[in-house]
Amino acid sequence: MPRSVNAVASRKRRKKILKQTKGNFLARRNVWTVAKNTWEKGLTYAYRDRKKKKIEFRALWIQRINAAVREYGMTYSEFMGKINQKGIAINRKVLADLAMNHPEAFKAIVDSVK
Repeated sequence: MPRSVNAVASRKRRKKILKQTKGNFLARRNVWTVAKNTWEKGLTYAYRDRKKKKIEFRALWIQRINAAVREYGMTYSEFMGKINQKGIAINRKVLADLAMNHPEAFKAIVDSVK
């Protein structure tokens, strides 16, 4: 009796991955073994960079707050130290947004901290 292989399922599995590697360069899109390796590595990068994204945004917010606070003669570390002392519970994301889009509101926070 001949060996039974589920060719339909195998082909479906391969086509699913080859569809996801569409847009890659040369063999990375259509040669099964190369495309599978590319796809797996891409998923690894995606997982890593979802974590990295949070770190990069926090660094951006800190830079924006620092630039805005220096206009009022303070440094970032002084400002954050004083804001924590006063018990003002505003996170860096909101502070950076205020500094960029609502400078008058940010100035009010800086004045209350000084």
